[in-house]
Amino acid sequence: MNMMPKHSADATTVEEGLAIQEEQSKFDSAAATEVAMQNTLLTPRFYTTDFDELDAIDVSGVRRDWDGLISEMEADPNKGHFKKNEDWDRVDWDGMEPELKKEFIDFLISSCTAEFSGCVLYKEMKRRGKNGDIVQLFQLMARDEARHAGFINDALREAGVAVNLGFLTQKKKYTYFRPKFIYYATYLSEKIGYARYITIFRHLQAHPEHRFHPIFKWFEEWCGDEFRHGEAFALLMKTDPKLTSGVNVFWIKFFLTAVYATMYVRDHQRPAFHKALGVDPDWYAHEVFTKTSKLSEQIFPITLDIEHPRWQRTLEALQRANVAIAEGKRDGGLAGRWRQAINSLKAAGCFAALYTIPSVKHRVPESTRLEPVY
Repeated sequence: MNMMPKHSADATTVEEGLAIQEEQSKFDSAAATEVAMQNTLLTPRFYTTDFDELDAIDVSGVRRDWDGLISEMEADPNKGHFKKNEDWDRVDWDGMEPELKKEFIDFLISSCTAEFSGCVLYKEMKRRGKNGDIVQLFQLMARDEARHAGFINDALREAGVAVNLGFLTQKKKYTYFRPKFIYYATYLSEKIGYARYITIFRHLQAHPEHRFHPIFKWFEEWCGDEFRHGEAFALLMKTDPKLTSGVNVFWIKFFLTAVYATMYVRDHQRPAFHKALGVDPDWYAHEVFTKTSKLSEQIFPITLDIEHPRWQRTLEALQRANVAIAEGKRDGGLAGRWRQAINSLKAAGCFAALYTIPSVKHRVPESTRLEPVY
């Protein structure tokens, strides 16, 4: 008789991982779940798409790279990794500086929601699909994302909070994106996730005195999953050259700009978190943008010119507008609403200014497959 694994890290399918987390959810925090339920421009969203169109993808044109990637994912190099062991140091949550504790918990909730968002989307594709290649890929990616979300929830429970993932699945609002937009957004989410985690991991390798929580020790292996998922979406886009040419290049630029700008603004909302890490948010953003841009050359024919004179100063203006919007919302009343409206227009102008910076063009390589080098 097969026994259910005791921890989501040991689950071999997404169904096993989610069943374990469902059992744990009875102890989860309503407050953390409420934060995860929020839908704003800066919070992770749940997506749905045209699953029939996804199911119709023919990977025969990228078969060699596809089989290599699937083989690597089936080998499951991170099975059993995402759980506490002797390297998990005790965390003094009660003694943690209050602002740092608040921002770090917000970071963990946001990360958990983002990981679980991928799990929900991938699991639904696996459930609906009939195309063996596509179903297999999404099953493997859903398995990984369920482990990540479960591991973050384990860390949150030590602080006395956790996200009820089952409740999110049923109640959180879903946003419909056409498959090509799912490819662009999710590819960038996976690759920028890799760039973010590996930048923090390498920084803390060099400066372990800033590692204020043990979860950062797990970031290197985490990066491996993020990297492989990005490789999968690059191959999906490679099956149809129209996805990365013609008018779609304008959509690629839109998603690049949106993902970079959102990350910049969101990270600048956590000054205590970055101070504790010993990281300047502007330096961190530039490092992540540089890595992500280099990686995205594998499939996108353009990258953003992050060295352009308008780039940094426009991001800073966008951040100021975002702060003013939050202050207007907090103040309320007619004056508060007016401040929100004015600064929303400023934010839109900043996004337009970023979008109109000329792109950097390059040739896309014949094979999209990359190996992690950072």
